[in-house]
Amino acid sequence: MAILVTGSTGTIGSQVLAHPQGRNVEIRALTRSPETAQLPSGVKAVRGDLADPDSLRSALEGVSTLFLLAPNVADELTQAMLALTVAREAGVKGIVYLSVFGGEPYADVPHFAGKYTVERMIEALDLPATVLRPAYFIQNDLRQKDVLLKAGVYGAPIGAKGISMVDIRDIGEAAAIELVRREQAATPLGRETYALVGPDSLTGEGIATIWSEALGRAIRHGGDDLVVMEQRMKTMLPAWHALDLRLMFSRYQTEGAVATPDDIERLTKLLGHAPRSYSAFARDAAAQWAKG
Repeated sequence: MAILVTGSTGTIGSQVLAHPQGRNVEIRALTRSPETAQLPSGVKAVRGDLADPDSLRSALEGVSTLFLLAPNVADELTQAMLALTVAREAGVKGIVYLSVFGGEPYADVPHFAGKYTVERMIEALDLPATVLRPAYFIQNDLRQKDVLLKAGVYGAPIGAKGISMVDIRDIGEAAAIELVRREQAATPLGRETYALVGPDSLTGEGIATIWSEALGRAIRHGGDDLVVMEQRMKTMLPAWHALDLRLMFSRYQTEGAVATPDDIERLTKLLGHAPRSYSAFARDAAAQWAKG
């Protein structure tokens, strides 16, 4: 039997695929275009789309463990719930679902509320699943490169309450560990939930200081104007998505998203090492940017 990874060519899916190699498990990657998918050696591309349940049924033949990452689209909730239904009907014995940190309290943020609804389905049906709740991705801030280098500004409007941002490599590693554990188990395992977080509570001003140290020049925080952020996002994303993100950042500013010591301890135990820090990411990014 095999592990099927959805979202396989995206930011997180590619990290998941990078980790299970050499663990004596068969890995398949769900993709709409298997003929052009860039995948690690040994990973088999399988045609399918979460928006097409019939294609998912075919892709799940011979699969016993599923990594479910629903795309960030307007019907994300429908796609995720139907994928769980199809997996259940196919007799999949293990699921790793990528949710979000803060899904329950952030009830007015659409993609948070949708992911938490999927968690409720998993709980109500007692599905054999590990729910992973990642915080805001550290690597999202690679998009800050131009404004950091050209204007000396860190532009993300994350506020001053604090966010326990997570390195995407830790997400991929945690997902792979749980996928292999469930795949190699003789029988379905009970439900587990992990917060995927970084070791530090990060603020806009704090991150500006980190970048100042990494780049060797003064960096200031650009502020927390969400109206400006939404308008900028609308030039790159659909209007619904831009508003969704504005609502998320609004909650970051008013409530924060800070991990507990227990969250960090459990993740450290799962990974076998401490979660990667933002400071280490910034130093590595600065070194790469300096090379041109």
